[in-house]
Parts: sequence; C-alpha cells; structure tokens
Amino acid sequence: MSTLKGIPVVSAALAGDEAARAARVRSGQKYQTPQGFSAIKDGIKDGIKPGGGQAAPAARDGLPAKPAWLRARLPAGEGYDFVRRTVREHRLASVCEEAHCPNIGECWNAGTATIMLMGAVCTRACRFCAVDTGNPHGWLDLDEPQQVADSVALMQLRYVVLTSVNRDDLADGGAAHYAACIRAIRQRNPATAVEALTPDFQGVLRDVATVLDSGPQVFAQNIETVRRLTHPVRDPRAGYEQTLAVLAHAKRHRPEVLTKSSLMLGLGESEQEIAQCMDDLRAIGVDILTLGQYLRPTRHHLEVQRFVTPSQFEQYRGWGLARGFRECVSGPLVRSSYRAEQALAGNNVGLGTAAPRA
Repeated sequence: MSTLKGIPVVSAALAGDEAARAARVRSGQKYQTPQGFSAIKDGIKDGIKPGGGQAAPAARDGLPAKPAWLRARLPAGEGYDFVRRTVREHRLASVCEEAHCPNIGECWNAGTATIMLMGAVCTRACRFCAVDTGNPHGWLDLDEPQQVADSVALMQLRYVVLTSVNRDDLADGGAAHYAACIRAIRQRNPATAVEALTPDFQGVLRDVATVLDSGPQVFAQNIETVRRLTHPVRDPRAGYEQTLAVLAHAKRHRPEVLTKSSLMLGLGESEQEIAQCMDDLRAIGVDILTLGQYLRPTRHHLEVQRFVTPSQFEQYRGWGLARGFRECVSGPLVRSSYRAEQALAGNNVGLGTAAPRA
C-alpha cells in the first residue's frame, strides 16, 4: 500500500489472494481493485516525471544510495510476526506497508498500530506518496467501524492512530465514516487513546468538526512541506493555507484536543523556510510537530535533494521546542505516527537526549 506515515494499520481493502494479486502489479501500473474500480500502483503513473513529461531512464532502481543512519533493520521479531498475522487474518491494510515505512519492524514489535480507514486507494496523487491512486466512486466498507474496533481490542492497543486516504469522491470526504470508527473504538476500548491523522476534507470545516466531535485525544493534519514547495510536492487539491486553516479550526473547536502536524525534510527547503513553517504552525496553536527525512519511495516520485544529518535533526528539534511546541519529534526515520504514544514524554520519543528549550 503506501505513504501516510508510520506504523501498523487497518482497512478491509486487500486481503489474502487479493493482496497477492495487487503485489504482482508493478509500480506505476494501472490495475483493477477488488471493488471494481481502477487504480495506479504507488500513486504515480509509470514514465511520468514529477514536472510532467517523460521521465529520464534511471540507474538500477533510480534511487540514490542512503547514508548509514537511514538503514533500518529488516523487520523481524515476535511482536512483528503477531501484528503481521493479525493484519493478514483480519483483512487489514497497513500504512506501514503501504507507505514503505522504514520503522515497520520497530513499531510492530512495540505493538503500536496506525489503522488506515476507507480503503487503500487515494483520490489524490501527491508526488512524495506511494499510496495507490484512483477514484473509488463512493465505495465504503460499512462494516469497517466495528471491524476496526474489534482489531484494536484484538491487538490490545493502548494508543491507536487512525489515518486515511483522501476521499474526495465522498460528499463529506469521509468525515462521518471516520467519526463512526472513532466512536466504535471508544465504545469497545474505552481505555485506548485515539489519534486522528486526517485528510484535509478539502478545507470544509464542518467536516473537520464532525471528526473532532467523535472524541479523539489528538487531531493531526500534515503540512508535509514548506509553503514554497507545497506544489508540486502535494496534490493541487491540497494546500499550505488549507492545512493551516484545518488545524486552526480544530484548536478553536475543541481546545482540549491536542493538534499535531508533520514536516518532511530533504525536498529542497531552506532553513529559513523550516523556521517559518514552525512559526506558522505555532501561530495557530499546534501542540506537536514531527520532522523526518523524505525518502523517495519509487523512481516515479520526487528526488531527494539532501539527506539531513542526525545532528541537524537535533538542532531543528531545539528550534521547535524554543518556539513552544509541547514536543518536536525529530529524526531521520521519524514519521508522523512514529512512537506516537510517547510524544509527550519530553525525550524525543526516546531517540536522544532532550533538547534545550532556549
């Protein structure tokens, strides 16, 4: 599946033989989903470069060699095996797998899960994201709220992140379905904290309120990149100001709910632009910020412009804390859902020594 950002997940989109068939589709190819609509594997059509036109031939897989600090260990372990088995047996869609997340082994072994709602096909085609792209034509799994709640109970999760593809084909962007999933989890698993990592609902604030009113403890919407690079990094239907408006409304509507956003680095942003983005998020009261390295998922996606070093990530965390974020989780392999349940521990979720606040 693909890039929503972080840990294990749930959606009744691909299972068993269906998952095996989808796995045989090459990146950039169009295929037919089990629900009867077409989609593009990994989101970006084969042969099209980010700026349009034909892509130049790539050496080997077209991806640059990664520095040593970006080499994650192969996923293995009892916890990983348990979550993987659970995902397969209960028809779940894992964002970790969909997004080619480098932390899949660590997070699944820790029993942390990010559940992806409303299927595994997104109506948008962001140039950094490897989620499959298509038009589901209104398809929804009406059993998903109960299924997700049952899965959270089965995995005995204390903290669950709910994320989703963009569903611009639905009148409310899927907000009511999203809210139904949160309510089902809260009813079945009252001790489980819920983080909603949502799409932008095309900036329709009543749809944002629908999700907030269902009871999440954390509401997240990712800014993804700095203002100047928003296009072409993000789909034309997304926007820097639109994300800020969604997060600002979330804090106004439910001040007690923590708000959160995430910024990828390595796409060509300057340090001044990083600082400005932090200022823009703090100006609307965002509580938590995550910073991680952009990694090109396939040769069809945007190229990496630089590899940010661990010491630079530590410096940027200091910038965030100095600006008043309750936490700024910062590191090369950090994704928006990474160790989400530890985000308020004040220690960069265990990645290193806490940075000074001034």
